[in-house]
Amino acid sequence: LALDEALRGALTELAAENSKAFQNGGGAGSMTPVMRIASSGSKAKRYVLLGLGAEDKEKDVDSATIMKAAGAVASACHDQKKVASCNVLLPSKIEGGSALKDFSTAFHSSLYADNRFRTGKKVEIKAEYVKTVQLFMEGSADGAASAIATGAQLANGVSLTKDIVNAPHNVLNSESLADTAKRIAAESGGSITCEILGKEECEERGMGAYLGVARGSETDPQFIHLTYKPKDGDIKKKVGIVGKGLLFDTGGYNIKTGMMELMKFDCGGAAAVFGAARAVGDIQPPGVEAHFVVAACENMINAKAMVPSDILTASNGKTIEVLNTDAEGRLTLADALVFADKECGCESIIELSTLTGACMVSLGKKICGVWTDDDDLAKDLEEISKTTGDKSWRMPMAKEYAELLKSKVADMSNLGGPYGGAITAALFLTEFVDKKKPYAHIDIAGPVWDDKSGATGFGAKLVTEWVRKSGE
Repeated sequence: LALDEALRGALTELAAENSKAFQNGGGAGSMTPVMRIASSGSKAKRYVLLGLGAEDKEKDVDSATIMKAAGAVASACHDQKKVASCNVLLPSKIEGGSALKDFSTAFHSSLYADNRFRTGKKVEIKAEYVKTVQLFMEGSADGAASAIATGAQLANGVSLTKDIVNAPHNVLNSESLADTAKRIAAESGGSITCEILGKEECEERGMGAYLGVARGSETDPQFIHLTYKPKDGDIKKKVGIVGKGLLFDTGGYNIKTGMMELMKFDCGGAAAVFGAARAVGDIQPPGVEAHFVVAACENMINAKAMVPSDILTASNGKTIEVLNTDAEGRLTLADALVFADKECGCESIIELSTLTGACMVSLGKKICGVWTDDDDLAKDLEEISKTTGDKSWRMPMAKEYAELLKSKVADMSNLGGPYGGAITAALFLTEFVDKKKPYAHIDIAGPVWDDKSGATGFGAKLVTEWVRKSGE
């Protein structure tokens, strides 16, 4: 390398000193210790070598590796105090707009810090002194600025997702979430419109399942509908994205006995949907009309709250016996799905929700579960999952488990048996979407929250990319 020659082999020495750790390229995102080199007439400069894993001579560096590398660069910018600028020399196998977008998204996302509820010395500003970051790469730089800007816009969406999930219930309720939706529309440059349905409007539509859950809320229910349309009016496909919007979940009269302090994250699906809406409004992908739908409320306990054995009627006429008030998310989603299907006329629908602990038992806290009968939609989501880093796994839609949802007095119950709870939840939701339409239920209960750092922003990138691809 020319730089190594200019530094009289210092980088070669640095690699040799760390040869054991960096054998076969080191782990993706790993770094050598910082080396300071002083030159006459200027301040000492700091150098590190960044690991990208073992080289595959047949393939370019994949998105996951690029994002890990970008995160490591962001961490170095923060950890190395009073660094004003950072230059990153990328290898020849990292090139093109997609790679730069991934790098930009991960870099900006890694600088997220939630200081809304911190004061004094507790306030943390990531990479506070860094003014510029320059990327050096081989080949043409055409489109580089646009790709980097798109990555930053996507990161802004991820940050909004984190803000919503991190916010405590005494700050973020259904009304303030509706205010957030209005702000997304106002800042979209006219590409997004916002519609908020109140209690009476939901009653007119027969949304008994959603309103049954909302009866215990301190605030009135807010049924939120954001619509994105490209400014040129050329629409190839109309898609729907539904998010579970429980701002806090006590479990209702079937009160939770553990993890209550984490139940602010039960709006993780709505957060991902709104984060994606913000990114879509900024990026403005062509060819697609997108409807973002959230039935926002809380699952609380009071004299009006639903109780076990209540029978609710959803907006498609199906009756539901409430066997457990802590299986409330699927009730709110039922009416949201009917709205996206019937009133919006979406041709394809995905829905994200922190729905079941059973999915966490199956897939852990890093991977979401995907349930769909549509193989093409499953394939699209699998590919998008790999490119965005929002990891997913397709799960079985075992129709024989539908027997577990039978009710003695209603069309169905809101609870299956003691086993296969993630599957029966998915089967329940299919009753509220036209069977002929592509629909996917995505359970993000695990990856929405990290016990060390809090909200992860999971789902925002996946949804944004799915909307973008739908317009191609």
